Order: sequence, then C-alpha cells, then structure tokens
Amino acid sequence: MGRDYGSLHDPNATYTMRNLSGDAMGLDSDRGPRDVSITDVQTTMVDGNFPWTLVRVYTDAGVTGTGEAYWGAGVPELIERMTPFLVGENPLDIDRLYEHLIQKMSGEGSVEGVTVTAISGVEVALHDLAGKLLGIPAYQLLGGKYRDEARVYCDCHTESEADPQACADEAERVVEDLGYDALKFDLDVPSGHEKDRANRHLRPGEIRHKVDIVEAVTERVGDRADVAFDCHWSYSGDAARRLAHALEEYDVWWLEDPVPPENIDVQERVTTETMTPIGAGENRYRVTEQRRLVESGVVDIITPDLPKVGGMRETRKIADVANQYYVPVALHNVSSPVGTMASAQVSAAIPNSLAVEFHSYELGWWSGLVEEPVIEDGHIEIPEQPGLGLTLDMDAVAEHMVEGETLFDES
Repeated sequence: MGRDYGSLHDPNATYTMRNLSGDAMGLDSDRGPRDVSITDVQTTMVDGNFPWTLVRVYTDAGVTGTGEAYWGAGVPELIERMTPFLVGENPLDIDRLYEHLIQKMSGEGSVEGVTVTAISGVEVALHDLAGKLLGIPAYQLLGGKYRDEARVYCDCHTESEADPQACADEAERVVEDLGYDALKFDLDVPSGHEKDRANRHLRPGEIRHKVDIVEAVTERVGDRADVAFDCHWSYSGDAARRLAHALEEYDVWWLEDPVPPENIDVQERVTTETMTPIGAGENRYRVTEQRRLVESGVVDIITPDLPKVGGMRETRKIADVANQYYVPVALHNVSSPVGTMASAQVSAAIPNSLAVEFHSYELGWWSGLVEEPVIEDGHIEIPEQPGLGLTLDMDAVAEHMVEGETLFDES
C-alpha cells in the first residue's frame, strides 16, 4: 500500500516559532532575474555497489538541480516528507533552506542520522541548481577554489583480502595500471586467529597478521603512493592502541576508525597514545559533532562523508573548524559520480583537503552514469560548467535502478 509521506502530520513542524520559510521570514518574492521557485523534489535509487539515492529539485524556471544522499533505507521517504517544506521556496537561499529543513524535521531526528542524510541530498541538489541558475560552478558558491583538481584515493579490494601479498599485488596494479597515488585497504579482515567476534579484542596473532598486510602494501608501493588502512570501528580501546603502536614504523597515511564512534574519550586515548595518524568522522553528523572530534584532539585527520554529514556547505563549515586546528580533511565517499563530484567541488574550495575517496573502481559502469568524465589518473578535474558540472545519462540511470524504483522526471 502506497503512503503519502509528504502529508504526515507533525505539530512541531506546523507550529514551530522558528519557522524559516520565505513567507514567515517576510522575504520579497519578486527578485528580478532571480525570481524562481521550487516546484517539486524527486528521488531515484540506483543499484550500484551501494544503493545510491539520487535527488532532483525542480523549478518553475525549467532548471533542475541533481544531488545525492548517502545510501540507506528511509531516505527517499524522508525527502518526500520534506518536499512540501520546499515547494514555493527560492532555491538560491541554500543556507536558509538547509536550516529550515533542520528545524522542520527536528521532531523526526534532524540532529543526526538518516534525517540529516536526506537533507544532505537536497542540499547538494540545491548547489547544483543554484550554480546553473547563476551560471557559475558549485565551488564558486563556496568561496572559490584552492586547486584545479581534487586528489582521489582508491579504496582497494581483492578476492584474497586477508593475503598480504595479494593486497600488495593489487596496490601495485592500482598504482601502475590505474594511475592512483593514494590508496586505502581494509584491515578488519579474517586472520585465522580469531576466537570471539563480539568482544573487540585483538590477539597477538591477529595484530601480527594486520602488520603483515601493512608492511607488504607500504613496502610494495614505497614513495609512489600514500596508503591508509580502515578498521570499520571494530576494536576495543586497548586493541586499537596495541595495533596503532605496532604500525608506527610503517608509512601509514592514517588508520581509520579503529574504535566505535560513540565514545570520544576512548578515541582520544587511542589517538594521543600513538604516533600512527588516526582518522575518523564518517559516522558523526553536522559541524556540531565533527567539531567535538577536532577540538578534543581525538583525530589527526577528519573524514566526514559529504552526502551524509549535512551537505556541501556543512562540509565546508567542518573544514573551516578543522583548519583552525591544522587538521586536514579526507572526504569519505561511497557515492555515485554525483556525490563524488560534490565532494570534489568542496575539496577544491577548502585549504586543508587531502583527498576524496573512490569506492567503486571495480564497478565497470560507474562512470557511465553521467555524460562527462569524472576520475582520470587518480584525480578529478574540477569542472567550470555551472553547478556540479555533470549531466545524468538517464538511460544508464534507468538501466541500473533498484528493482521496483521509479525514474524521476527529465529536466
């Protein structure tokens, strides 16, 4: 049975005193050439290596903006729920509309989690749309650029992910054949020494196995590439500290998410008690939570995920806070070309960008989802075309939609 999520009743959203709609704020609706209104918001979910949620914002000017929300159940329904709060609004007021949605959805979880993710997808689409309406690239909306291209780090995988030499072979291939000079490998892989999957403990044999992977990969690529290693929040504080200590003699770019994200005190002990750089942040939301990571000194590198954390301007705000503490930004990214380009646009506009992640190098049709080239030789050249600078290939989107999904309207 179909549900109209846009008509759900919420007294908090209806009667909030902090209503930031254009009508409530008394904004002039006649803005000359910038007099344009949102008419609809639609989503389509694409079945990639993650189920990507693409977002489109439509206007009465006949111009649309395309964005992407981080994957996950419930995001399209939340965007449908928010659409009535956007219809009739001027899409150029990006920051106000972001705060408007945060306020309207406060009773439905806009502090963190999937509600922020849904808002992020709309916010990215608004940047694409505003850039098109004004005739400027999205990075210009964020203050201009520091670089003409964004460095990309390739998240690498192999069928023998627990074999150090197989990982080293794949690292060699990705550097030499695919042209990347930045890589990441998973360390939370089976070693054969595990006794208990629940207690987060690492036995000595498990640590030796992970050291073997790091040693094999870093020695194989040498100075040709930087290499990070991901733990996916798997270990106890003690286990993470022992692992980080054991990796100190190797050229580890950063060790990512060695402990669960909820307890910052544990994260702080891991980071401060090792010389191995520690990265985290993909599971924290908005600048308020990311700020706590930076100001508490619990990360050496901050790793927000743009289509999850709050969108392009929120990521810019996070980078600004990090820059005050001389912390670099490595953007976590598991997106389609749309979310990837949004991350690249922000990467161009902030001083402290390290790289943008690419998680789909094994998916042969990834680049075919759009008409323009995206990643070449391990970098993304920042487009000068308006908005994100991408054009969806609607035939490719239709071909790869999640089963039962509906294609959104053309521009």
